Amino acid sequence: MPRAALLVFFSQRGWRLVMLHSMAAFGLLSAVIQLTSALWAIRDGFPHPEWISFGIGATSLSYGAFRAWPKNHIARDLAHPDMTVQVKMGDLFEQDAHLVVGVSDTFDTDPTDNLIINSESIIGQCLQRIYLGDRQRLDREINTALQDIQPKFIEPAGAKAGKLERYEMGTVAVLGPPTRRIFAVAYTRMGNDLIAQGSVDDLWHALSCTWKAMRHHGQRGTIAIPLIGTEFARINSLTKETLLKMILLSFVAHSRRSPICRELVVVIHPADREKVDMLEVEAYLKTL
Repeated sequence: MPRAALLVFFSQRGWRLVMLHSMAAFGLLSAVIQLTSALWAIRDGFPHPEWISFGIGATSLSYGAFRAWPKNHIARDLAHPDMTVQVKMGDLFEQDAHLVVGVSDTFDTDPTDNLIINSESIIGQCLQRIYLGDRQRLDREINTALQDIQPKFIEPAGAKAGKLERYEMGTVAVLGPPTRRIFAVAYTRMGNDLIAQGSVDDLWHALSCTWKAMRHHGQRGTIAIPLIGTEFARINSLTKETLLKMILLSFVAHSRRSPICRELVVVIHPADREKVDMLEVEAYLKTL
């Protein structure tokens, strides 16, 4: 059975939504039947009442299931400040928006043999799809963005492969032209064994720093962010759904302190479809 059907008929929230919408439809259809009977003075009622009852019940239940069915795209407009928050299944790099890309504290970009960074990571995909594999250009832009920021620590030569300068967690390198910025934010520590590791605290701090950078460089344009902190960051203490809620909460909290942008789009990779309950996410959005 598809996961969507399981969420609708076998989860508490799904079944509650089905019953809510079904009862509303049942009440409306019943009222129509009664009104029709009264207007046309049908004294003995409609023929085959059992079939009419069955039809009303089946139609109502179908409508309830349709209204409760999990969506691939949900959105909420907020008034304070005036902005829209979207959550959608899709491809981050196909969004017409500024992008958020998670990186390690060393801002490594070398995907050779997947040794230093993995080519399937967000920064690895960014290199291929935005910079067309031109790592020198990407590194030049990163170096320019970080030129006024002092590294926290510099590893001795030979201590690790790749870059040796370490920056504070939450450091944001603003890349690309003003029309489409890429906010590369450090939220994991790259070990000298080339294993990146992050924490919930690091991610929360990195999100805060990202929103601040967006206020200064995003020009209130639409911003798209993936579910950072999942695969290669190894933040295993939270589910993907919880990480999504964390991103939403952080953004809304900072936006109410000072506006960031007019629209935030959280993009969920289709491979993670089964790991995020969109009914719960939609309900959570309504509480923000």
